[in-house]
Amino acid sequence: MASHVSADKKELFARMPVPKALFTMAVPTIISQVINLIYNMVDTFFIGRTGNSYMMAATTVTLTIMLMNISFANLFGIGGGSHVARLMGARKTEHAGQVSAFCAWATVLLALSYSLLIGVFMRPVLSFLGASENTMDYARSYCLFVIVIGTLPTLFSMVLAHLLRNTGYSREASLGLSGGGILNMFLDPLFMFVILPKGMEVTGAAVATLLSNCAACIYLIYAYQKAAKKSPLSLSLSEAMKIDRANLLAVFRVGIPSAVLTGLFDVANMCVNIIAAAHNDMALAAIGIAMKVERLPNAINVGLCQGMLPIVAFNYSSGDHDRMREVISTARRSGLMIAFGCLLLFEIFAGFMARAFMSTSAGDTATAVMTVTYATLFLRVRCLGSPVQFTNYHASYCMQAMGNGRGTLIHAFVRELVFYIPLMFILDRIFGEVGLVAALPVGEALSAVVALLLLSRTIEDAKRRGTY
Repeated sequence: MASHVSADKKELFARMPVPKALFTMAVPTIISQVINLIYNMVDTFFIGRTGNSYMMAATTVTLTIMLMNISFANLFGIGGGSHVARLMGARKTEHAGQVSAFCAWATVLLALSYSLLIGVFMRPVLSFLGASENTMDYARSYCLFVIVIGTLPTLFSMVLAHLLRNTGYSREASLGLSGGGILNMFLDPLFMFVILPKGMEVTGAAVATLLSNCAACIYLIYAYQKAAKKSPLSLSLSEAMKIDRANLLAVFRVGIPSAVLTGLFDVANMCVNIIAAAHNDMALAAIGIAMKVERLPNAINVGLCQGMLPIVAFNYSSGDHDRMREVISTARRSGLMIAFGCLLLFEIFAGFMARAFMSTSAGDTATAVMTVTYATLFLRVRCLGSPVQFTNYHASYCMQAMGNGRGTLIHAFVRELVFYIPLMFILDRIFGEVGLVAALPVGEALSAVVALLLLSRTIEDAKRRGTY
């Protein structure tokens, strides 16, 4: 582990013109997010070629379990990574190494615990999430390989990528995650349509995803060890054991709210699936298609926010709050432009995108046509929330960068428990499936107002306190 911050990384965080610094950090992360989104879509795309709406519904059910990995990754990836960046800005590199090592080892323990939990309670969990008799076997097969066996490489990869990114190695982090995504694009059709027999397409997609995530994990361990020679990163268990109470609390102060934010969003997706499944399996399958497609602007904007976070954190702790505010405003303008552009794209091409993910000429064509009809409508309604959804992401990541776990936690609870989840039950009861999907843009708009108020207060507090 290096005991200093390299000159090129300090130049990137502290002195490089803000648009260039943001471009340098965010573009590799955005590319990684988009490629990983594409490889997640590849599963949906190839399963859709079968025309089997029950297979599609099964992958929708398991998606919510998979997304819990993102919550767990945020606990130690965002919580630890943002604190490492702040420690670098405060020139406390020895503590930064201890924090990075602790986060890596804690991730291993968490991943193994989650795999065991899902393995033991798989059937009741899937049933609760909306798996029916028609979809249960497909869902169990996918869950076995991707979650029970695959959580460790998946979760460890995401946390190492966060730690790399927050020490200035955005390109290396993105290369690892992107490489796994690209590999999955080739392995998916190979396992689904060549190696495994007809009827096992879901299992083939799951095996391909598992192997791709393992390959990404191996590369990221190599990149992390290499970066540790020039930055305060470590995988040493002895270093992990040295972390003191103050730094431990700092990790959890940001990590827990970040995990809760993502976890509550996953809970909201579970509620969407349960309500949609109560209508019929075609509505559930259509929700899955809409969620995959609408993740395009989310992937781009989350990548932008993740690239922004370490720069904001570094300048917050070094006391350069003018630069910090410039980074925040530049990222906000860029993200809103992307969100509005995607909104327009989805409104025009929603039908085309839905048909791309579900064949209406193979399998049970009647259910396939109904699924496409639902998906087109759902996508056009839900995409209206893209700009305000970005506003929520942006404000949350800014607060995490400045160590404001309390504000992040308040925002998470308000966003999901006060607005979004209650609205989906209320609007579904009044307007049916359309009301269910309309709950997203309405809830995001209301919570964005709260997010902006919390962020404004966080910045004002930073100005009053001075340096970290």
